[in-house]
Amino acid sequence: MPDRAASTSPPRYNDMAILEAQMIDLDREARVTYERLAPRLRAVLSDGDFAIFDHRLHQHFPAVFKLLSKIYGTHYDFFYHLEQLLYTAAEAFKSRPAALRARDEERLRDPQWFQSHTMIGGVLYVDLFNGTLGGVKERIPYLRELGLTYVHLMPLFLCPAENSDGGYAISSFRDVDPALGTVDNLCDLIDALRAEDISVALDFVFNHTSNEHEWARRALAGEERYQGYYFMFPDRSLPDQYQPMLRDIFPAQAPGAFTYVEPIDRWVWTTFNTFQWDLNYRNPEVFTAMLGEMLFLANQGVEILRLDAVAFIWKQGSARPVRICRRCTPSFRRTTRWRRSWRRP
Repeated sequence: MPDRAASTSPPRYNDMAILEAQMIDLDREARVTYERLAPRLRAVLSDGDFAIFDHRLHQHFPAVFKLLSKIYGTHYDFFYHLEQLLYTAAEAFKSRPAALRARDEERLRDPQWFQSHTMIGGVLYVDLFNGTLGGVKERIPYLRELGLTYVHLMPLFLCPAENSDGGYAISSFRDVDPALGTVDNLCDLIDALRAEDISVALDFVFNHTSNEHEWARRALAGEERYQGYYFMFPDRSLPDQYQPMLRDIFPAQAPGAFTYVEPIDRWVWTTFNTFQWDLNYRNPEVFTAMLGEMLFLANQGVEILRLDAVAFIWKQGSARPVRICRRCTPSFRRTTRWRRSWRRP
């Protein structure tokens, strides 16, 4: 099916009255959509959780609706994907541990906590620092002695054995590299650091996955749904049009931004390396799927996420990618606020 969102240029308004009328329509659509979808979440959440979630949703939904409608509003199934996004956020909120909800309460009382002059961070590779996640836990007294208030753990998730790009070719956002430990070990470390008032930061590598990720494997198996998660071309026609506008990130080892994948006879967009397949954010299902991965990390206790390779996430042959990126990333940020706990009004 042709991607109407990708081929339609953003409207130009010469008349402020027209622009204001469009904004009023968006406000109305946001309100109507909220009133229609919010009650359906009662089937997902308990009465108590629904009251909290609905309060947060009422606050942030209009802004999210406007952002997402500008990105995906031309898709015929936009409202279906919007509903799936709400369910994803609600499920994440329902499963959020009590200790993290309590932490949310603290953060909401001081919403600018991460900008405090008292914040002091450290960055480390788990294996180089002390072998494993358990080894890092043993060194918490040292981290505390340094006066750190947050620790950025460099990429630690499951990657291809030979092609990891230093941890940035992720095969699963829900599995840790076995050499470093397990997700349970990660949660134990995060809990122990939080007890010492040290937050954990991780990279959220959301421009691409490795070619060994489940989605890529299913795309390789010929599943059209998952082929739509990536940029795949039947020939070089479009890649050759894009390539002059792109720069090689690793020109010596991975020249060009497209890789031919013989089993499916497709050219795949690979900005960084041949084994890192760029995700297709023109597909709203990809946005919701990656939101689910982000919320999973948040529910393990990660408080700070560094969004990796933001400038590359939207592909289009114009200046429009910058505008779209500026809508995609706030949409992720706004949506995460729904699942955070809130004092009842």
